[in-house]
Amino acid sequence: MTQGLRAGGARRHSLHPLVPALAIALGCMVGAVAPVSAQAPQREFAVQSQPLGAALNQLALSAEREIIVSPDLVRGITAPAVSGRHSLGEALDLLLAGTGLTYRESDGRVIIVAEENAPQAAASPAASGARAAVAGASGDAVSLDTVRVSASRIDRPDFVSPTPILPISAEELNLDMRTNIGAALNDLPQFRATSSPQTTGSNTGAGNAPVDLRGLGISRTLVLLDGRRVSGDNDLNTVPSVLVKYVDVVTGGASAAWGSGAVGGVVNITLDHDFEGVKFGAQAGRSTYSDGDEKRFEGAWGTRFADDRGHLLVGGEFLDNDGIVPRSARPRAGRWSTLRIDGQPTLMPDVGFADAAIGGLIVGARDANGKAVSGFSLTGQAFNPDGSLRPFDYGKVVGALMSGGEGPSNDDYSPLSAPQKRYSTLASVRYDFTDTVRMSADVHHSRMYNHYIWFGDHNRGNLSIGLDNAFLPGTVREEMIAAGASTLTLGRFNNDINYPRIDFERRTTQATLAFDGYAGDWRWSTYYSHGEAEQNFDTPGFVLRQAWANAIDSVIDPATGAPVCRVTLADPSVACVPINVFGEGAPSQAAADYVTGTPSQRSTTKLDTFGASLRGEPFQMPAGAASVAVGVEARRESIDQRVGALDAAKAFRSFSFNPMQGSFTVKELFGEVLLPIAKDRGLLHDFGVNAAARVSDYSTTGAIWSWKLGATNEFFPGFRGRIARSRDIRSANLSELFTTSTTGWSYVLDPVTGQTVYALSNGGGNPALVPETADTLTVGLTWSPQSIEGLDLSVDYFDIQIQDVITTVGLQDILNRCAAGNPAMCARVERDAGGNITRIVSTYTNLSQYKTDGVDIELAYKRPTTLFGVGGTLTTRTLASWINSLTTDDGINNIEYVGSQGYAFGLGVPRWRAVSSLTFNSDRFSANVRARYISSGQYDRNQAIVNGAIGSYVYYDLGASTRLGEGGQLELYGAINNVTNKQAPIGSTFSPYYDVMGRYYTAGVRLKF
Repeated sequence: MTQGLRAGGARRHSLHPLVPALAIALGCMVGAVAPVSAQAPQREFAVQSQPLGAALNQLALSAEREIIVSPDLVRGITAPAVSGRHSLGEALDLLLAGTGLTYRESDGRVIIVAEENAPQAAASPAASGARAAVAGASGDAVSLDTVRVSASRIDRPDFVSPTPILPISAEELNLDMRTNIGAALNDLPQFRATSSPQTTGSNTGAGNAPVDLRGLGISRTLVLLDGRRVSGDNDLNTVPSVLVKYVDVVTGGASAAWGSGAVGGVVNITLDHDFEGVKFGAQAGRSTYSDGDEKRFEGAWGTRFADDRGHLLVGGEFLDNDGIVPRSARPRAGRWSTLRIDGQPTLMPDVGFADAAIGGLIVGARDANGKAVSGFSLTGQAFNPDGSLRPFDYGKVVGALMSGGEGPSNDDYSPLSAPQKRYSTLASVRYDFTDTVRMSADVHHSRMYNHYIWFGDHNRGNLSIGLDNAFLPGTVREEMIAAGASTLTLGRFNNDINYPRIDFERRTTQATLAFDGYAGDWRWSTYYSHGEAEQNFDTPGFVLRQAWANAIDSVIDPATGAPVCRVTLADPSVACVPINVFGEGAPSQAAADYVTGTPSQRSTTKLDTFGASLRGEPFQMPAGAASVAVGVEARRESIDQRVGALDAAKAFRSFSFNPMQGSFTVKELFGEVLLPIAKDRGLLHDFGVNAAARVSDYSTTGAIWSWKLGATNEFFPGFRGRIARSRDIRSANLSELFTTSTTGWSYVLDPVTGQTVYALSNGGGNPALVPETADTLTVGLTWSPQSIEGLDLSVDYFDIQIQDVITTVGLQDILNRCAAGNPAMCARVERDAGGNITRIVSTYTNLSQYKTDGVDIELAYKRPTTLFGVGGTLTTRTLASWINSLTTDDGINNIEYVGSQGYAFGLGVPRWRAVSSLTFNSDRFSANVRARYISSGQYDRNQAIVNGAIGSYVYYDLGASTRLGEGGQLELYGAINNVTNKQAPIGSTFSPYYDVMGRYYTAGVRLKF
């Protein structure tokens, strides 16, 4: 068996989560690479004394070259430390001195370590495949270690993908001290942030860490763990980051390789199955406002057993994040809304309810015929805690909202960033039964949980109180009698009636059994995986419709003179508790408990998936061996969602969960081919064609095809072009088909009334959805000039057009499209008799088209240098994305979203996003400074908001670490994000782009031995 030690590409610089190596595919070398010799250019190395296999791996990463060696050859050998400036050949000579091992290059691409006396293969093209190249150098050894495959199923080390790929190592993920993989990826311009400490909200999905490539939606980014699907809706929190070796991000469509969901791209997480030893880490963070506290702990253990034929890996992490509570803790985020001022939509601060008050607000009265009493003298009076009245302090009133004054808001209670606790654990074992058959078994389990204040269940000017109410203050009753009123109308902010909370738990468990091996010159793999994801919610504090009606309708018991529910007088068996709503704190705890209940949900999603594939090089072509990969896959996904008895009875007046059950199966066949067409012929230095196809047969929608056709060519040493055209598909997932109603509250501007309202929104699944298809084109160039070592440039254009796109439409978009004449959108808006919005339904639907195109750019430069007398490496890099257009078309209206970047619940993206960094790294210490750029735009370009312009933003981050002890066993590190404490734009609640946290300090320690 051989072990692949790879650097991740032809780049000549160390990686960073902000720098994609778009010029490489599957961790393989592309372009011309300098030969391994003592005369090759020198660079700074800092390889620690450690097992030889690990030392070669570190050398490969530092030199960014591909090294392959048999574990049997390096077993039990300790390598010396190698530091200072050396050529790669000199460094290899130092590591291998006295071991009886030597090395050579396979056609100038892959470095192969073998015994000094091993027979050499006859000269043959390097493209004869990974196994042939290795076997020729080390006798009968063969490779069972996985070649990095993310954009393709071709698994040969010299394969160059026509689809751009970003490889990210574990060290790079640690540079920014992010608390999960998703948060680190969200710093990349290719991703639209979804949930992170800066963006997570307070809905039922709070705390998840999915990823969203290109802003196309999290369901169009496929997440894989070791090349296999994971359960848990792309939640990267389920994988302990301490066990991650690297992450490959495919930034183009990959459905032909991986199936449904890879429309925007693929995130493939690979575990460190070679790790040996023990490592621990602890980290803490706090914002400059002394909130947002976070604590994180991690640990891992890896060991070999059974004479090194087996390897065991165990690890886990724990996170405790306090979040930010309430939203108004950030004055530019909480209590902002769009109000129509002087006929113009305007972002206004300190927005609260104008039709409700803490303790109750009198908004009017009605006579016995239900007619409003004109000029009622107590209108606009609010109740004090003792039941007396005061004039309500109105601000600038616009409909049911107002800016200024004493209007209450949920933002004074609900979190901006949801508190969360989570842990994730994973165990993996690999065992080689023979030199050609390996068994792998993995199991991972995670749990996320916490509870916090959610959103209130209030009476917005719709609470009717009878004249004979037992708790009605005498002065109010007298005024009602004088005015001829029989009922009093109140608006009440019910903060003192068991204000609703959410108690949530998400559990994910998945186990996988896999076998890999060789059959002659062919490589085969097969696996089965079962996963279950539970989502459990209890949300105590929501008002029970009938209990509330009974408790409000209280009278004086003629027998006792005490308040009693009218219904109890008629039927003493009804155990009703009358409620006093006149003044904050007036409701008794017994009454509050009687009128509220707990909506609850228990949901289990299951994933069963099987796959088998065969790869090899069946025939030779003039430019090398052709590679093929064929396989079958099948999976079943199901959901069983159950709710509480009160939910099922629709007993709650404003919020409840809904039951749901459903499942689907899919059977798939796929094939892929790599054809080396020309080599060293004029400008065709290395020209190859890659093609793939897959047919997927869904039990819900039938069969659908996906395919890819691409080509790569090296025009001259270091300068390479690539192009890929693909048809990608995505069938509706379980959430889109079967998920029950989700609930939220958001401020929206009603185009009909011109008023901003705090609207109830419900989302959910749609079993009638049809599959979406995407046509994707990527064209790119990469350049690593040999005359300037360490310089890399890549430019890639992408164009994605999705038909029948499966999506939810943002609340404001629904209203805007309805106003533009779309009757299907109008059917999603529910209004009361007065024309006021009561609910907006944003369930999944098929829109006509979703289109985006733009350009990704990377410029990076690395060189050895000395800082404070310490030799190391200085790296500077800039990564940028320019978006030309991002539009949705519902068949009637085409809406553009580029530059619409303030509204949190839309699809908007900035025109430009970029990240630039400068890093010094050595074996003793490291330091980095980073700048994150967001171009100027609008809060919502589809509304003419007077003050909606957002200027360009630059955030600055600093980080440093020092390593102590032999081999840097102890590492102390710290970071400051948003160093200048740059304030977010106004109204940036839940913004996916802007930092609402403020300056944030992180410090931690890592220990390994």
